[in-house]
Amino acid sequence: MNSPLFHRVCIIGLGLIGGSLAAALREQKLATEIVAGGRSARTLERGQALGLIDAGYQDLAAAVDGADLVFVATPVSAMAATFASIAPALKRGAIVTDGGSVKGAVIRAARQHLGARVSRFVPGHPIAGKEKSGVEAADASLYRQHRVILTPTDETDPAATLAVRRMWTAVGAEVLSMRADQHDQVLAETSHLPHLLAFSLVDTLARQGDSTDIFRYAAGGFRDFTRIASSDPVMWHDIFMENRDAVLSAADLFAEGLARFREAVASGNSDALLGVMTRANSARARFLAMNARTSYTHAIDAADEQSMNAESRREGASVSFTVQPGGQLSGQVRVPGDKSISHRSIMLGALAEGITEVEGFLEGEDALATLQAFRDMGVVIEGPHAGRVRVHGVGLHGLQAPARSLYMGNSGTSMRLLMGLLAGQAFDTELTGDASLSKRPMERVARPLRDMGASISTTDAGGKGTPPVLVRGGKPLKGIHYDLPVASAQVKSAILLAGLYADGDTSVTEPAPTRDHTERMLTGFGYPVQRDGATARLSGGGRLTACQLEVPADISSSAFFLVGASIAEGGELLLPHVGINPTRTGVIDILRLMGADITLENERDAGGEPVADIRVKSAPLKGITIPEALVPLAIDEFPALFVAAACAEGDTVLHGAEELRVKESDRIQVMADGLAALGVPHEVYDDGIRIQGAGQGKPAFTGGEIESHGDHRIAMSFAMAALRATGPIHIRDCANVATSFPGFAELAARAGLQLAVED
Repeated sequence: MNSPLFHRVCIIGLGLIGGSLAAALREQKLATEIVAGGRSARTLERGQALGLIDAGYQDLAAAVDGADLVFVATPVSAMAATFASIAPALKRGAIVTDGGSVKGAVIRAARQHLGARVSRFVPGHPIAGKEKSGVEAADASLYRQHRVILTPTDETDPAATLAVRRMWTAVGAEVLSMRADQHDQVLAETSHLPHLLAFSLVDTLARQGDSTDIFRYAAGGFRDFTRIASSDPVMWHDIFMENRDAVLSAADLFAEGLARFREAVASGNSDALLGVMTRANSARARFLAMNARTSYTHAIDAADEQSMNAESRREGASVSFTVQPGGQLSGQVRVPGDKSISHRSIMLGALAEGITEVEGFLEGEDALATLQAFRDMGVVIEGPHAGRVRVHGVGLHGLQAPARSLYMGNSGTSMRLLMGLLAGQAFDTELTGDASLSKRPMERVARPLRDMGASISTTDAGGKGTPPVLVRGGKPLKGIHYDLPVASAQVKSAILLAGLYADGDTSVTEPAPTRDHTERMLTGFGYPVQRDGATARLSGGGRLTACQLEVPADISSSAFFLVGASIAEGGELLLPHVGINPTRTGVIDILRLMGADITLENERDAGGEPVADIRVKSAPLKGITIPEALVPLAIDEFPALFVAAACAEGDTVLHGAEELRVKESDRIQVMADGLAALGVPHEVYDDGIRIQGAGQGKPAFTGGEIESHGDHRIAMSFAMAALRATGPIHIRDCANVATSFPGFAELAARAGLQLAVED
């Protein structure tokens, strides 16, 4: 049971908003006494009869006498008079907050009438409501899973803000903070403008000579869109007048968009029309995902992230996996499309001439970050729908300057490859990412691009050059030869993509083989790439031609199931249509060296990429020293391989894997911490690890708590460890699994893993 936060709470304005807060405070026992003030004696009496308040006062000064907290829920136009009435009677230290939907006007009124007490005023706006209004509609659950925005000013006492935040959190709301001017502009665009349009549309149609048939035959879309025209006209009159400047700005913005839409229809510009609607469709899906607090499959944009406080920004981090010990994997598992190929299909499809059709596109957050970035740069993209995407290419020089920063979420591939591609554009672009991506090194990509003539600045963090990354356009690029100091497909690809825009030849030599999807796909788009041993070379100034692509299943995602089926006795899985590009099959080679029973069936070619159906059966594994030549070919799969090593007979030793320390997390250390938590003996090196395996038929792991640090591959790897554990494994911070493997939990559970998702 909650302890009271306040002795006496006074609510001024006992309608739906004020009455619901009273009901919630009463239900949660957050106040010893709740009273209300208002003009209507009948409303106050009804509030007492419903048990919402202990007493009601028409004299507002009497109502607030002795109150610790005063919540003003009157119309915005009445708040100045309300503040003037209550100010003389407020006790020392009393907190005043409000529920007005316009903050600038309310703050001005508070400063004018509350005087020195304005330091204890916390402006607020609960984003909640119902179609019914009045005290009879009061609902104690109204604020649960809804947002409340606080807009404290420079003079607001932080202690008062904290008290109000605690109150709203205690009644089930999610509390965000933002500036008052930002609040009023955002609400004008997302709430006030839709109401204005609904009122205007219904009024326009009603003013026709005979509107009866219009309304009689109107379909559901008209009903849904115009529902908000049923809102209280007096309340919305006040909102439009009090937030006049922001509403007019939003209306002007909409008028410009409507004019563009009209012009596209009038001129028969199919691409422009489709572009508007596909961008709108994508933005709507993004809004719904955020509002439902589901995994965000169109990474949130930077403006949204900056306006959210640190607590709400980590909202997704509450997702956890709990996996019960034992079991085996069996049946057939079709993992999602290859992430690396999905990224490149959007990038090269956008730069091609014509329409590129993609099948098997990975609808995970990383790949969708790339897709959204190109939408933001004016590329029309249809889908994705069940893995199908149509990209209306604009040619090498057809991209447009984005209106704001390009948000890459957690995707290092998106950011690094785009750095190369954007270096050749005529416009400036800023690339941002989430908290994890913002710690990852970008200077190793920026350095060779600067040698080509690019202007790129990063945030200096210990010399690593972390995001945000600013790429200044309009710089002539020249071809170079670059010897990679460390094998990296992302650095290689960024240089080759910049080479498309460079004068002369661009070539890259790598110290060890890395994935060659960029070279293969460029060739598939008709852009010649010469490959001579460890060197890839192309000439600038060519063109790409649209084509059809089929994305194979991702071998990196398959790795978790290859390991899971290998370590659990009696396991057998078939993984169909998996990409077996020779630069990606290190995980298969390493597992086979450890004794895994893995066979490739029905080998074939799919759009220039080799694929096969992979069958894996449980087998006794043995520890090995992993050949360093295989390390670059399995760099993303090592977290899963560490789990296999813990189940093998004897020691497994890895060296030459420094790259693991600069992934989504320091994967060497984070995996080592997880192994320690599950009782696995190991020794950490700067460039690798030694893992002492338990051997066949013996438990390899205890149960325990794992911190994944938001790294999707860490989370999925330790989920498979439960197959050989003695107790449940609880894995924290698993929301980012959706970046590479949407639906992992459901697919793994169907295959036999006893996994539950907790939010």
